[in-house]
Amino acid sequence: RHGAVKNEDTFKTSPFHFDLWFYFTLQNWVLDFGRPIAMIILPLEWFPLNKPSAGDYFHMAYNVITPFLLLKLIERSPKTLPRSMVYVSIIMFVMGASIHLVGDSVNHRLIFSGYQHHLSVRENPIIKNLKPETLIDSFELLYYYDEYLGHSMWYIPFFLILFIYFTGCFTPVEEESRMPVAALLLMGPSSLYYWYLVTEGQIFILYIFTFFAMMALVMHQKRKGLVLDSNGLFLFYSFIITLVLIALWVVWLWNDKILRKKYPGVIYIPEPWAFYTLHMNNLHAAKESL
Repeated sequence: RHGAVKNEDTFKTSPFHFDLWFYFTLQNWVLDFGRPIAMIILPLEWFPLNKPSAGDYFHMAYNVITPFLLLKLIERSPKTLPRSMVYVSIIMFVMGASIHLVGDSVNHRLIFSGYQHHLSVRENPIIKNLKPETLIDSFELLYYYDEYLGHSMWYIPFFLILFIYFTGCFTPVEEESRMPVAALLLMGPSSLYYWYLVTEGQIFILYIFTFFAMMALVMHQKRKGLVLDSNGLFLFYSFIITLVLIALWVVWLWNDKILRKKYPGVIYIPEPWAFYTLHMNNLHAAKESL
């Protein structure tokens, strides 16, 4: 039966999945974090503004490879997990990431026309002068698909699948509750990527609820005499380091008045690309003028 936990699965353990976690980390850095960088660095003549950019092709590859890796991760769980929920989550993930591909492609191409990510859509100089004014509504709709609908349909299934996998990462054997050196080496890059994912995606609420659910599950399983295996420890500690990195990021930019204006809510977590267009672009312009 799908979703049922077999009795013979109860005491199975799983070795650390170095290959899968390495591929996850590599493709996350190259295909997700690296896509806007590739778009900016590569010559504009190679990818005209009315054609897909290099970053778009990176995003397309990400939309294919990531679901495959998530499925392989679920397959390696020592427990039988609810497959129907996993499959629906994968479908939602692909839909959300594809919606985001379109919106993000246009929004990042607008940088070449002077669009500033640290400002809202209506406050951007290149948007203010659009005629007729109903065009501004269209750009706000594009921003909604990119930053809200696309992110929600992308990240909610992603974190749900990670949590579903995490539920199977428990063992009664204390000796299995330790991480190999390979896991320690991957933890830094993995945590840093999750920091980027949470801050740029503006999904702190989703992340923190997932982390709290992990903590609650760990305490619940501990009462049963079960501890996290190496894969569970890797995921759990990565989330802890991510929380520390987010806290440091917020403290560093706490008194930035311009970013404060764009992120006025109770939860103040600026996006890295908003920081880039506000501060780094100005720094580059100052160097070029010298």
